Amino acid sequence: MPPSLIEESRSTPVIGEFDVVVLGGGPAGMAAATAAARARRSTILIERYGFLGGAGTNAGVSNFCGLHARLFGEEHRQIVHGIIDDLQARISHFQGLAPPHPGYGGKIQAQGYDSAAFKFAADELLCSAGVKILFHAFGVGVVMRDDQAIDALLIESKSGRAAVRGRVFIDCSGDADIAYWAGAPFEKSDEPGGTYYTTTMFRMSGVDPVRSCGASELIPVLMAEAEAKGLAHFPRKGAIVNPIVHRTEWYANASQIKRPDGNAIDATDVEQLSYGEFEGRRQAWHMFEFLRDNAPGFENAYIVDVPPQMGIRETRRIVGEYRLSVDDVMNCVDFPDAIGANGWPVEAHVAGTVVVRFPTAANARGFHQLPFRMIVPRLISNLYVAGRCASMTHEGQSSARVTGPAFVMGQAAGTAADLALKMGVACRDIDVAALRSRLRADGAWLGDDLSVRAA
Repeated sequence: MPPSLIEESRSTPVIGEFDVVVLGGGPAGMAAATAAARARRSTILIERYGFLGGAGTNAGVSNFCGLHARLFGEEHRQIVHGIIDDLQARISHFQGLAPPHPGYGGKIQAQGYDSAAFKFAADELLCSAGVKILFHAFGVGVVMRDDQAIDALLIESKSGRAAVRGRVFIDCSGDADIAYWAGAPFEKSDEPGGTYYTTTMFRMSGVDPVRSCGASELIPVLMAEAEAKGLAHFPRKGAIVNPIVHRTEWYANASQIKRPDGNAIDATDVEQLSYGEFEGRRQAWHMFEFLRDNAPGFENAYIVDVPPQMGIRETRRIVGEYRLSVDDVMNCVDFPDAIGANGWPVEAHVAGTVVVRFPTAANARGFHQLPFRMIVPRLISNLYVAGRCASMTHEGQSSARVTGPAFVMGQAAGTAADLALKMGVACRDIDVAALRSRLRADGAWLGDDLSVRAA
């Protein structure tokens, strides 16, 4: 054991008391806080960076994944609606939303956006709802009211240590931080191959908009040829390199960050996180040099942004009232307590490659529903958990960790928080039929039928 110090006891100031306290400003947290505030609940969102968007901005993902499904192998349609519609309209106002584009051989669609426009739009969305936003603040612990209820979230910032009291807490930290501190059951594999690998993205400008046509499909071929000739080595097979909104600006998703022993880093370990940032930037530059020297239209390209952090796909996952499984994804399963739908495939970032699997059954519908129970942790009475740390198996999480499901879970959590407070019950005991009715009234599509609104 390392040596330790005993700190003096101290009094921690309570800087606010709120109906709903949300930790994490990614898609799940944005949707949760917006939904709670629109229900006239005093709501605070606490975010470590100086902007919202989660991995979409702080890791440079630059794409909405999981908003769309390919219904019965034919029609591509947006199936995630509600608060995301408002956000997309605002991004469009800032001229930052691209039309949906095909991914994975045309089997699914994703939608690019400009990260600056996303930040502007996210600010407007939450402020218009009346959410109090506290940027540059880390959650560092909780104070329990009793064995099953959280009293306050402890935070650290440039202003020092403080506490935020709440009645309902929503953990959208990505790492299940609140759930972990509160003692809720969780899973996190320390075994080789037990968590998915992280990626450092980067963004380029100066790409020739004419000569680069077709480059997205050509680049993985060029990579394979270079490796076969011994001219280059890449951390993973293939790459996702696409234009964002403007044809002169492209993003690259091509790295795979490994520890020196070859395993994925533990993104809850600060030493491994630090190593991963160095290694990710090293891989990003190597990939950029390859693109500049080999891909048509990239001869005069230059890197304009390496995001504040690498993209983290998996750390802790809570063990909730239900765990979404890979069988649920592959079999397009329905649930009686559905809060929305997800059409993204299994996308497993494993050693050296990305394994993508779509439902294979004849006439596969193309989406599965997401149950309310997956955002309900065990043991803790006033907590919801939404986003990539919700209750899912390792393989199930590889599908439902992306943006679309995060918006679904977040909007449901924020709405459910209002119902729990209104009914005076534990978060797990709300009237789920009332929740589903409220979500529909607020524009969400739950996947109960195929009468999906046009995207």
